[in-house]
Amino acid sequence: MDRREQLTAALRRRAWGAEEDGDAPLIGLFWAGIWLFWLVSPVWDAVRMLNQPRGWVGTAAVLGFAAVYLRHWTQRWQLFGSSTIRELPVGDPRSLTRYAALAALSLVSIVAIGQSAAATLVFVGVSAMWTFSIRLALLTSVVIGVGYAWASTQVPGWRFDSGSLIGLTFATIACFAGRIAGGRAHQLEASRRENSRLAVDEERNRMARDLHDILGHSLTVITVKAELAGKLIDVDPARAKAEVADLERLSRDALADVRRTVTGFREVTLSGELARAREALRAAGIRAELPTATDGVPSDLREVFAWTVREGVTNVIRHSRAQSCTIEVGDREVTVRDDGVGNAGGDCSGHGIIGLRERALAAGARLVTESLQPHGFALTMTALMDAPSVDRVTERASTA
Repeated sequence: MDRREQLTAALRRRAWGAEEDGDAPLIGLFWAGIWLFWLVSPVWDAVRMLNQPRGWVGTAAVLGFAAVYLRHWTQRWQLFGSSTIRELPVGDPRSLTRYAALAALSLVSIVAIGQSAAATLVFVGVSAMWTFSIRLALLTSVVIGVGYAWASTQVPGWRFDSGSLIGLTFATIACFAGRIAGGRAHQLEASRRENSRLAVDEERNRMARDLHDILGHSLTVITVKAELAGKLIDVDPARAKAEVADLERLSRDALADVRRTVTGFREVTLSGELARAREALRAAGIRAELPTATDGVPSDLREVFAWTVREGVTNVIRHSRAQSCTIEVGDREVTVRDDGVGNAGGDCSGHGIIGLRERALAAGARLVTESLQPHGFALTMTALMDAPSVDRVTERASTA
């Protein structure tokens, strides 16, 4: 339960004077018990007939009816009166059993006491609203009302009672409205939970993509430098020592990048990625041709261009076995090109390229991968001129 839900629950408990959610059944009993004063009349009539067996039967039936009704209402209150709204379990066997007991006790009390006990029919009709589906509940209330109207005119000694019919009608309408409101509240809560789940999934995907981009590049450079330091440790100890020092610095930088990514404050700059690319390519023994200025790149494209440089250089070092790498940066386009083994070495379907395609879509750009002839590979990010975003990314391979 998050802080907002805790606050809502606390305000509800304070409003009703309840200290715990476990007090909800007591509140339900209070609200249900208020309306049981309508059963005072049949109980009084039954008490006056205690000198006859039907008086005892009627008294027991009405009191049992009240107890079962209170239990049935408490179940409904636990569903809609607590801090978390839940869907009404229509057709629950226990609810059906309690409802059958209500109907049976109502019939027994009417037979034993007479028309005054017909007040129990209002409670039977209302209870249908949290026992059956809405259509069946409405049909049940209509059948009870019609049946009572017929009995009040056909049973000897009974008189037509419009008050009970009006009470049944308005009580059914009120519970119907409550049922609809409860169902919509449940749908809204389910939608909120689904949106929260989707937001968590989206954030998890973003974190996975960013961590792959950051650690993939950094660990590649660290691996290359570690191999270089191992080769130089005997022939050039001073150079090897410098490479080891770079390893420590790169490791610390990678750790800092991961921390910034996790906390959501990571910032990737185009100039910074070009500087890192120059150092990484040098450490890998790849000749680098990089631009010296990036002032012409619009601010809204700098980040996606920076990610293109990072992913492109990482793939060159990992897969290309290239001798040289060229990075060209224009005001609407950035290209990372090498003279390596081409598409056979370039990873066109890995997590890095997939993540870069997603960034291209978000930035309104197009990602193009190209196998060069006779050998080589190019990765190009081009900003579209006519739309802020695109609904697809194209990938092409050129031939001679």
